[in-house]
Amino acid sequence: MRLSILYTLAFAYSVSAHIFNEKYHAYKDPSDFSTLETEEASLNDLWGSFWAYQGVQSFAHLPYQQCLELDPSSSEPLPFDIAVIGVPFDTAVSYRPGTRFGPQGIRSASMRQDKWRGFNYRAGINPFDDWAEVIDCGDIPITPMDNTLALKQMQLAYKQLFKRKAKNSQVPKYLSLGGDHSILLPVLQGLYETYGEITVIHFDSHLDTWAPDKYPSFWSSNTSEFTHGSMLWLAHKYGLIAQENNMHVGLRTRISGNGWDDFEEDNEVGFKRIFADELIDKEGFQGVINKILKTIPKDKPIYISVDIDVLDPSAAPGTGTMEVGGMTSRELIYILRKLKGLNIIGADVVEVSPPFDNADITVTAGAQIAYELMTLMVEAGPVTQKFIESNKNIGISESGEDLRLSALDRIIKSERDYQLDMMNI
Repeated sequence: MRLSILYTLAFAYSVSAHIFNEKYHAYKDPSDFSTLETEEASLNDLWGSFWAYQGVQSFAHLPYQQCLELDPSSSEPLPFDIAVIGVPFDTAVSYRPGTRFGPQGIRSASMRQDKWRGFNYRAGINPFDDWAEVIDCGDIPITPMDNTLALKQMQLAYKQLFKRKAKNSQVPKYLSLGGDHSILLPVLQGLYETYGEITVIHFDSHLDTWAPDKYPSFWSSNTSEFTHGSMLWLAHKYGLIAQENNMHVGLRTRISGNGWDDFEEDNEVGFKRIFADELIDKEGFQGVINKILKTIPKDKPIYISVDIDVLDPSAAPGTGTMEVGGMTSRELIYILRKLKGLNIIGADVVEVSPPFDNADITVTAGAQIAYELMTLMVEAGPVTQKFIESNKNIGISESGEDLRLSALDRIIKSERDYQLDMMNI
């Protein structure tokens, strides 16, 4: 009897609660369709809502347009401030391929995110519904057959993307979904042409500042020097990144030879290092965060690159070059949240390889990390012309070489000259 009374009260409460929003939640006789045919219901009322697993697979159900097919000087049809761009390229890997499927894997895992349920409780904002117009720009169409051509495609794509007009900002910000980590080089090239030298925060288990000769082989070419472990070395060589105060976070890789040569070369490329083991040292997380914030400049353009293998294989099995002893996804997100206040002008999530994933563990982590990176970009605010002008350098090296010329064009030209020389032999 008592249970019956409780049930009746609960039912009565639920019905009365629905009445407060009669348009959507009032109880209706399921056999009566008359209420759906009134003039009050728009087409969007009827068909604009969907469940998480429904709809076109854009990132977090964001509005979608193929941005590269639009005139960069036009703001139509969808002007934007922050965009997701997929970079499905994986033919510069040194171990397991498969990250060409990363952008679609991350998008698939992001389907439970959307504007209507996007409030980030860690940040206190909804990154999909703040000052920035956020969209999904689709993928860059990249050949898997020829890395020289792939480099050219990526370079021209980012050059065009950064020429687009933004809605509430001077230039758009892009969140790139990889792809292997080599895509960072053309991203940095595009950013350099807008901002000048970029300071990089690099979350990874590997250095990725290896000189090309650290991949020993009798067989080589200029294009073969471009790998997912040499792109930061190349970025430094061509003056795209800051000469100092770049930061690795989460390192635990083995290094070459019988000594510390790799670390010494890393110093020359302008990086400082935080190892995964430091998270469990005496100073722990706060010590790591303090080290990052003490190193990274507050008045410079900052780019965050997240290789998913910074996570432990238990948290991200779907990647090409796993290293045991890494972070959990919670630990990475905690560190990212502490970077609020930096001038984040772009970011990426790379090395997500769905063919090696289990139960969508890695793609789900990648989608959540992308969401946190987008939150940071929103928190950093619009890019102003004053900020661009205050940071852009002239770009002339000590040798007199104009670094504003395309670093990738140099690589492509060198490869073309190399191949012509080979043909003349």
